[in-house]
Amino acid sequence: MEQDVKLQIFRGDKEGGEMVDYQVPRIPGMVVLDAVHSVQEKQAPDLGVRWNCKAGKCGSCSAEVNGKPKLLCMERMDKYPEDATMSIRPMKTFPVIKDLVCDVSWNYKVNEKIIPFTPKKGERKFYQYEADRVQEFRKCIECFLCQNVCHVLREHELTDAFSGPRFLVRSAGLEMHPLDVADRSEQIVKDQGIGLCNITKCCTEVCPESIAITDNAIIPLKERAVDRYYDPVRLLFRKLFGKKAAKQEA
Repeated sequence: MEQDVKLQIFRGDKEGGEMVDYQVPRIPGMVVLDAVHSVQEKQAPDLGVRWNCKAGKCGSCSAEVNGKPKLLCMERMDKYPEDATMSIRPMKTFPVIKDLVCDVSWNYKVNEKIIPFTPKKGERKFYQYEADRVQEFRKCIECFLCQNVCHVLREHELTDAFSGPRFLVRSAGLEMHPLDVADRSEQIVKDQGIGLCNITKCCTEVCPESIAITDNAIIPLKERAVDRYYDPVRLLFRKLFGKKAAKQEA
């Protein structure tokens, strides 16, 4: 006979809260979100949890399971020992609204500031390999697990200086798009604070879509920033002929 699933779920809001113990029947194929729904159905109908598709594609049910950022709908219970007690908390980086529901609205404010796609005029033509390069970035489901685990946001709370990996991914997708002509270099350095990222790859490790955030987005953007702002030849050119001329030369 299978043991019940033992859960400790955070109950509270931005003023504080506590971990509350629950037990629910174990069902074959159960994921953590199933267990949370079982608690809602039979023990705590006022338990707050955000979810939508239950297929790992909407990014709504982000939380922390045993201290690790996860999508609740994709985290299988059979990964853990039957006698284990599952700890389920809201994402640490964002303010708690209620129980497992966080206020992630800051992310959308950051997104609004990014220079949008700006297509070049005239004939629009590009190759498949160019499309493939940016297609990876469009897989993002905005679960914000990468934002949650990023130490610049999570530990240092530098939300005024750093946009986080999700929006560096968006900027990379725009910058590398073969039809986009906007220059976001200054925005990426000054507003998005790419220099604050020390490429620990923690964001890549938690991405449920397996986007190579660090290697394919952040590092190429860092290389562009170094070329533009720290290359000694370009610095000399800018000093002699002005920023506009240096930008045209780049």
